[in-house]
Amino acid sequence: MKIALVVSDYNFDITAAMQERARRHAEALAVEISHVAHVPGVYDMPLMIRHLLKRDDVDGVAIIGAVIKGETLHDELICQVTARVAAELSLQFDKPVGLGVIGPGMTLAQAKARIDNAKNAVDSVVRMIKALKQES
Repeated sequence: MKIALVVSDYNFDITAAMQERARRHAEALAVEISHVAHVPGVYDMPLMIRHLLKRDDVDGVAIIGAVIKGETLHDELICQVTARVAAELSLQFDKPVGLGVIGPGMTLAQAKARIDNAKNAVDSVVRMIKALKQES
């Protein structure tokens, strides 16, 4: 089983730690991370998700990002659009996309407390790959 990670570089102090947690969790599950793609921000993820899902050597993608609340509702827009398109791509390519984007509405302290959520994205992808194989 091979999965890919798409990691947002925005809020890199948070996402770098999330990437490491995801990597260690995949290793503990004996799952190979075949690709790690970095994108500027969470909003930039859909194109990279699509690119990776097209690959024959990728069984699923976990996306990792941290969207911190600002002075406007921009964080909500970014999270909603990205989650919706990620789900659409998952259906289009018949491969799972695990949502490891924390936010919206978070403070920096709340984001730091949720770094472990990256493991949930990996776990979700792995479990869905197994479930889909059982149903085939």
